[in-house]
Amino acid sequence: MQQTQEHRAIRQTVRKFVEQELNPHVDAWEAAEIFPAREVFRKLGELGLLGITKPTEFGGLGLDASFSVAFAEELGHCTCGALPMSIGVVTDMATPALARFGSDALRREFLAPTLAGERVCSIAVSEPGAGSDVAGITTNARRDGDDYVIDGGKMWITNGMQADWICLLANTGDGPAHANKSLIVVPMDRPGITKSKIRKLGMWASDTAQLFFDSVRVPVRFRIGDEGRGFAMQMQQFQEERLFVSASTLVTFDRLIEQTAEYTRQRKAFGQAILDNQSVHFRLAELKTEVEALRALIYRTVELYIENKDNPEVVTLASMCKLKSGRLARELADGCLQYWGGMGFTWDNPVARAYRDLRLGSIGGGADEVMLGIISKAMGTLPRKSRG
Repeated sequence: MQQTQEHRAIRQTVRKFVEQELNPHVDAWEAAEIFPAREVFRKLGELGLLGITKPTEFGGLGLDASFSVAFAEELGHCTCGALPMSIGVVTDMATPALARFGSDALRREFLAPTLAGERVCSIAVSEPGAGSDVAGITTNARRDGDDYVIDGGKMWITNGMQADWICLLANTGDGPAHANKSLIVVPMDRPGITKSKIRKLGMWASDTAQLFFDSVRVPVRFRIGDEGRGFAMQMQQFQEERLFVSASTLVTFDRLIEQTAEYTRQRKAFGQAILDNQSVHFRLAELKTEVEALRALIYRTVELYIENKDNPEVVTLASMCKLKSGRLARELADGCLQYWGGMGFTWDNPVARAYRDLRLGSIGGGADEVMLGIISKAMGTLPRKSRG
């Protein structure tokens, strides 16, 4: 993936923002289990960073996906995982379908102010009984004149307590599970919506909600694209989400390795630095190699995505990126924590925080097992009875 002066400029801007506007407040926001989303997104919007790949006519920069990956990478300088995730929900999870398939009126009403940092949004797909099994959602939106009437609930919704609107996936028909769903923009101030905060193992600074819908009415014109095409559009949104999530871990991985090397260089045991043990410095070298391999895979996937975002190979490679980043996160965080010994087991240790935050990588946005199923299907090795 080519790195131009424009890429370097965006990287510098993002890193400066993280160091000045996020990291000084991370500890306080983690303790509060929430961050001031409107304040943070307003500042990001002023810098033009919320719509890097979005159409210029709605306030975006109109750049290709290599710039959004550079953005995601630099967010990895944040000293917690919650803030990059919450920002990624707005830039690469809740808005791609709206930007690509939404009507001009819908994009003016919701996309433009979101890219300007004036509104906060969420993606609402998962449910208590349907996480990675997107086809199994039960939330319904039935037609009543010019409105949809929504009943059901959503679970694990990042930004859900502060969102002004959500991109909701709901059943809008009785047909096959892959052809009866639609994506609908739902303003969160509508009567009949209630929300409850979820406490989590990690990612504390991001607010996560369970949402309930009781006869919530929204205009049919708030639907994104054609009725019944929601599942397909959400699958496309997942590719951008998986690339963002994978790229946002890279710098975090680099930092954990560097911090662990420095700590073990200073820490002595049995008459020598812990780092001087071959088992330690060789293991860190192996982990660093794995990070660079992941970076190369992400860059290759982005290049193919830029050439043709509907290329089926992109789905496979994005799934590989997501699988590899999630598994490497677990391996790397656990391995580095081990070398910190008892200090690594203390709550406020940076490696301990990363250990908690990074565990989500193998679950959110499609579990490892789902990624393996997608990859197996592309390889032609998935048993026929398992193919959807």
